[in-house]
Amino acid sequence: MTSFGYFLSCEEFTPDQLLRQARLAADAGFTRLAISDHFHPWTNAQGSSPFVWSMIGALSQTVELPVTTLVTCPTVRMHPAVTAQAAATSSVLLGGRFTLGVGTGEALNEHVLGDRWPAFDERADMLEEAVEVMRELFTGRDVSHRGRHYTVDNARLYTVPEAPPAVMVSGFGPKAAALAGRIGDGFVTMGPDEEALASFREAGGAGKPVVGGLKVCWDQDRDVAVETAHRMWPTEQLPGELNQILPTPAHFEQASELVTREQVADSVPCGPDVEEHVDAVRAYVKAGFDEVYVGQIGQGQEEFFTAYREKVLPALRG
Repeated sequence: MTSFGYFLSCEEFTPDQLLRQARLAADAGFTRLAISDHFHPWTNAQGSSPFVWSMIGALSQTVELPVTTLVTCPTVRMHPAVTAQAAATSSVLLGGRFTLGVGTGEALNEHVLGDRWPAFDERADMLEEAVEVMRELFTGRDVSHRGRHYTVDNARLYTVPEAPPAVMVSGFGPKAAALAGRIGDGFVTMGPDEEALASFREAGGAGKPVVGGLKVCWDQDRDVAVETAHRMWPTEQLPGELNQILPTPAHFEQASELVTREQVADSVPCGPDVEEHVDAVRAYVKAGFDEVYVGQIGQGQEEFFTAYREKVLPALRG
């Protein structure tokens, strides 16, 4: 049975707001949390970017829901050994209710130390090696590693959970989906793309969980909801690899000038129509997703959680 979680957007909300949303999500009947890992927001309108590992520590003391990173890039801005330590501590704090979602990353977040931004095939190779390194460290044993991309010298994690956290691999398109099937404990993909799911399962992902998510904008006035979604998240509609290669919020703002309100209205569930929200989430259920995370765009959080508690989640479960 599909479980429904709430997506905490570090790009859009402050730490206090995110913690409040986590409590509201638990009260509303969401059974899981996901949280983004960003150094920059996509655009200046979003205007936030708290450090995800600090947020997970705070979440562990705020709610008892499982938490998944959607997603962390353990290859450039953070070395996989450091990411492994952060993930292991997070899992200990959450009593094992932590899942490490990883991906090949975006230049937006990973270029900040001045490192070269590689092409996808090299980033995929880096991710595969990083996952290998992290899994070795999760054992709590001494690890030395001399690889193509990373070196680890006599490192040991002393604080590790009883069982290593699952590593879910994010992907968009058949090559990334196949990589997730080969090296991941599960697959993360944001759209209900049946072709990507087939590639994942054919490459070794059969029987492994699939995780997805979507953004919505609940508001009693649909026009207001569309305007809010268009202002805050036009980047969701950008095509191809732009989300992976553009380096700054200013570049995303320039590209987003091409995104129309009509595109957003056609793609994002906006307004108070319960069936529109139910149908959007149910598409993931029908595609075979095991976990679906919903994130509310904008400040109408109370109305969103009330509507989902009273109407949307009961309809999905009923």
